Amino acid sequence: MSPQDGPPRRLVVLRHAKSDWPGGVPDHERPLAETGCVPDLALVSTAVRARQTWQLASAEWDAPPPVRHDPRLYAAEVPELLDVVRETPAGIGTLLLVAHNPGLEELVLELAGDDLGHALDDVRLKFPTSAIAVLAWHGPGWHSLSPGTALLTSVIVPRGKKGHQAAHQAD
Repeated sequence: MSPQDGPPRRLVVLRHAKSDWPGGVPDHERPLAETGCVPDLALVSTAVRARQTWQLASAEWDAPPPVRHDPRLYAAEVPELLDVVRETPAGIGTLLLVAHNPGLEELVLELAGDDLGHALDDVRLKFPTSAIAVLAWHGPGWHSLSPGTALLTSVIVPRGKKGHQAAHQAD
């Protein structure tokens, strides 16, 4: 079975919302400056701004998905992010990952073997706070997710900032 065999899966990558940095507050404790598809599970960094971003996002759904707060997502680089994602149970079809840059931007660029429109160019240019990237792929389980195997279907930057949103849904 090749890594592309298996059911459709979707990884939704959400960079935390714009944060504040009050004097004397360590980076991990920074709060927010501002207060398509429902995932089956959310993996969220333990940093305050990521947890608050999750609270805002999850409030938009009538029935928010289960959430796991994972301290390994804070300041994680691509190998650590992939380790956490690959631990996701095979029954999860859509996974939401809420964490930080530069790791998230690098993860998106590492996983995307192709894109729709100019989505990869948009991520290379900038992956600002609150940006959302959606990667689609087929695989028997999250453990098989590997570099270059996903299609970057959209990049969304809320609040009127420039960004690209492709109108495509994974099969």
